[in-house]
Amino acid sequence: MRILIVDDAAFMRLRLKKLLNQEGYEVEEAGNGQEAVEKYEALRPACVLMDITMPEMSGLDALKAIKAKDPNAKVIMVSALGQQAMVIQAIQEGARDFIVKPYEPARVLTSLSKVLS
Repeated sequence: MRILIVDDAAFMRLRLKKLLNQEGYEVEEAGNGQEAVEKYEALRPACVLMDITMPEMSGLDALKAIKAKDPNAKVIMVSALGQQAMVIQAIQEGARDFIVKPYEPARVLTSLSKVLS
């Protein structure tokens, strides 16, 4: 099952990729919201794990663009503490769940299995 990880911080992508690969997921990466939209269209991943705050295009704008193209897209937002307003907006825009950084690996896996079931 293919998962798209979107984060401008390479170390965060690497950490998530390692975790998801260990669980048997195929992982693709994007470094910003614009790249996320392009890769989503090309790859149609089962789920997207997307940071909210990124250069070029924010996670919220990318979420809107992806949902406009595919209303059934499964997107989980990942954000730092203190971004509660953005998290609420993301859920209203169609995100299926959100994970707060720094996250516990078990929280990521629980969220994924919930969203993908």
